[in-house]
This record gives sequence, structure tokens and C-alpha cells, in this order.
Amino acid sequence: MLKVESLHQAYGGSHILRGLSFEVKTGEVTTLLGRNGVGKTTLLKSLMGLVKTREGSMSFDGRDITHLPPHERVKAGIGYVPQGREIFPRLTVEENLLMGLATRPGSSKIPERIFEMFPVLAKMMHRRGGDLSGGQQQQLAIGRALAMGPKLLILDEPTEGIQPSIIKDIERAIRMLAQTGEMAILLVEQYYDFAESLADQYLLMERGEFIMRGRGETMPQDGVREALAV
Repeated sequence: MLKVESLHQAYGGSHILRGLSFEVKTGEVTTLLGRNGVGKTTLLKSLMGLVKTREGSMSFDGRDITHLPPHERVKAGIGYVPQGREIFPRLTVEENLLMGLATRPGSSKIPERIFEMFPVLAKMMHRRGGDLSGGQQQQLAIGRALAMGPKLLILDEPTEGIQPSIIKDIERAIRMLAQTGEMAILLVEQYYDFAESLADQYLLMERGEFIMRGRGETMPQDGVREALAV
């Protein structure tokens, strides 16, 4: 679904991403791990077109998107849940979810499966987003991205600052989405146990490069937890 080849990015004189190549496949969860400051956020901004590609190429669903602006990437089917959620705090839950339908002309019905995955949202449709707990806001942010029916869902550290019970709900929802085979999922995470539980394949980043990669089931014997802690 997503193919990145020899991606380089730099800010000023700092070389941030160094020749990254990888694929994210439909029906799988690709987990990107790495500590703060290794280039994960820059990579996601590159994938969404928020920073211009310095060198390399990106294709999505067989289409070259290397130089597409962000809104065109969203229209093509890339859903993005940013770190920090970034919901609209003054809009209601319903209005936030309807914003996710903006790329689907003529569509005004919120997909029912969002409420099946996150029942709390159905109970809070008329509550303002800013009045929800952090975990509920994260569920809302994921629901908003799912409303557009993405072919690729990018999740940037969805467990950050979230209580354990809601982490389990989010884990269950991601697994359910992957098992449908409808979309590819790129999960960026620092929480090793959460990443391992969901990963079909993993990428471990350090200083703008992938230092390890493999299948999710081999993460324990590959020593990913230890490498992440170094």
C-alpha cells in the first residue's frame, strides 16, 4: 500500500532521515519504534507532505505521492492520528467525527463501526471534545481518522498519556482493523509491549536510520526491547 524508497530529510545543516526504505502492507500493522529525537516525527511529516521530500520517493496504492500536498494525500486515502490527538476542543464529539467525512462528498453518516469500537463516543456525541478525558480524546481522534474510510491509517504514539484500560480498548480496535484486511496500519510507538502485541512487522529507528527490522513475532529474540532501552 505504501512504499518508501531512499528517503532523506534535512533541516538546515542537520541530516535527519538517512536513506529510509520500507513498505507498509494492507492487512498488516507495521510498527515503527524509537526513542525521542531519532526522526520518527520527521518521517511522519514527510509521509503526510507536511515537509517537502529532499531526496527519495514515496508511492501509495500504486501512485507517486512524493510531491503531493497534504490534502491530496488525505483524499487519496491516508488517515493520520497525530501525537497529542489535536481534536477540535470547542466542537462536539459528533462535529469532530463529521470533520473526518470532509473528503467524502455527499457523505454525512458517521460509520457505525466507530461506535462499535469506541462505544463511549456514542454516549458523548453532544459533549465538547475539550471536555473529554485524554483517553476519550484519543479514541475520538482515531474515530475521526476512520470516518474517511482510509486505506492507510497512521497512528503517532496513541498510548501517550493514556490510562491502561483505554490502551487495551485502542489495542483491540487496531487489531480488529488490521484483521479486516481493508487497510494498512503504520503504528509509531515507544511503549514496547503495546508495539509487540500488535506488530506484524517492525522497524527500529536510531539517528535517522533503521538499525533493526523484522517480523513482529521475532521481536523478543531479536532483542528489540534491549535495543530500545540502550
